[in-house]
Amino acid sequence: QTDYPIHELLKNRWSPRAFSGRPLEREALLSLFEAARWSPSANNRQPWHFIVTTPLKAEPYQRMFETLTERNQSWAKNAPLLVLTVAQREPEPGKINAKALYDLGQAVAHLTVQAGALGLYVRQMGGFDAPRAAENFSLPVGFEPVTVLAVGYLGSPDVLPEHFRQAEFEARARKPQAEFVFDGAWGVALD
Repeated sequence: QTDYPIHELLKNRWSPRAFSGRPLEREALLSLFEAARWSPSANNRQPWHFIVTTPLKAEPYQRMFETLTERNQSWAKNAPLLVLTVAQREPEPGKINAKALYDLGQAVAHLTVQAGALGLYVRQMGGFDAPRAAENFSLPVGFEPVTVLAVGYLGSPDVLPEHFRQAEFEARARKPQAEFVFDGAWGVALD
């Protein structure tokens, strides 16, 4: 339940672990990245990059899968799409784009909302070996792996290990706005 009205796509956004093995249609896949493409970025640098892997191309998919923590592997093995998100932190040697992570986050947020519009779900993972991902995918200097996304259609919780199966049924919870929206000064809740 939201405290105030928000768009249904945002209200219904959820990060499941139970994915169906059903492959994504090419048009849906390309729509996700078109949404990311049109997200805003500082100085229009568009520092986001994505490496897409599917079980249909077993070797790159395995290289992505092996970077995940064992905990994430236990459920992500059912996802029909794994995506490495990459931020270009150095647009020029020695020059840091301090907004690259923020911009990549916006691109992923746009991708996530588009996924919801297409009946798809996204679970973002920080539990992966970033240096190994950089090596496995030969990322150039100045490019940083940030997260791995599992994307797909909702599956049955029955495919999950027990401890994750229970989590699929728990109510989502969020902090109240009073804890993070302040009125003119730190710690002063917005009325």
